[in-house]
Amino acid sequence: MGHLEITHKESISLDNKTVLVTGAAGFIGANLVLRLLAETDGAVIVGIDNFNDYYDTALKEYRCSQIEKASKDSKSEFSIVRGSIADRELVMDLFRKNRPSVVVNLAAQAGVRYSIENPDAYIESNLIGFYNILEACRHSYDDGAEGVQHLVYASSSSVYGGNKKVPFDTDDNVDHPVSLYAATKKSNELLAHSYSKLYNIPSTGLRFFTVYGPAGRPDMAYYSFTEKLRAGENINIFNFGNCKRDFTYVDDIVEGVIRVMKGAPAKALGEDGLPIPPYSIYNIGGGQPENLMDFVHILAEELISAGVLHSDFDIEGHLNLVPMQQGDVPVTYADASGLERDYGFKPEINLRTGLRKFARWYKEYYCC
Repeated sequence: MGHLEITHKESISLDNKTVLVTGAAGFIGANLVLRLLAETDGAVIVGIDNFNDYYDTALKEYRCSQIEKASKDSKSEFSIVRGSIADRELVMDLFRKNRPSVVVNLAAQAGVRYSIENPDAYIESNLIGFYNILEACRHSYDDGAEGVQHLVYASSSSVYGGNKKVPFDTDDNVDHPVSLYAATKKSNELLAHSYSKLYNIPSTGLRFFTVYGPAGRPDMAYYSFTEKLRAGENINIFNFGNCKRDFTYVDDIVEGVIRVMKGAPAKALGEDGLPIPPYSIYNIGGGQPENLMDFVHILAEELISAGVLHSDFDIEGHLNLVPMQQGDVPVTYADASGLERDYGFKPEINLRTGLRKFARWYKEYYCC
């Protein structure tokens, strides 16, 4: 069964608004904050991040330093709280003090493989943490306050699991996750729907498809491949190279998030006089799945061009073709027509352009 989607949107200006971004030191969160600082006037942007050590925290500090620089020239202001959204009192206090109009929940324990090794982290951040955000949104309307106008939250293409039908559509059945990570993200969508229905909270979930770019997550394939190739190690190509991924450059993701932030599902009453849940789900993906082998060759070419790898580097000699790994899926492919229909946006940055930007950043950051 498909979900009920409200296509009519209430327009929201982000100028002079308080915006809460969870996971603000994360890859997507930091890039979103940078865009908000560049494009808003008089906004108060509040971030929260627990700076966990799932990957090198130096990258998170680096992103924060970029934000600090951008803050100096911005007409808006930014502050960050170092703490976890799983801390109920901290979250409630954050909402009480700042009274955000727009909330973007990007804080989550990410990664399919790691969910097999450390499930506790996913329950804490993705379930308890998200529940705390929903409760805080619910109570933002207490005593007649205007409260949260729009909750935007990160879901994932992982919810599609082993679906054979492509491209993946938001009306597809996603009741059979193949990883705990995917199960927590599907749970987020269900929780958001129930809170939208019960408390009339406008919410939009975004299913991200393989986000990449400079200063991204080191556990992602493009980044970990780069590390291994630079060290002269071989890389594993799963399913013997018969994988396709819908890669989405981070700037496209952020553009989509900002457009969605500005258009909340409209509140409306049904025939029974009760709220029709102001709730939507969208895919954000490139809409052009790339073969994993093509991806590896483009990455190697751009790393050579940037000087990360030497000019006569033999990529073929560093590939191990291996079977599919547990919890992974052979194809991800987004039908992002809903986003284009309702927000006039579709991702445009091609894989070579995006990997070139990553390779040049990597060269500069690591001083190869």
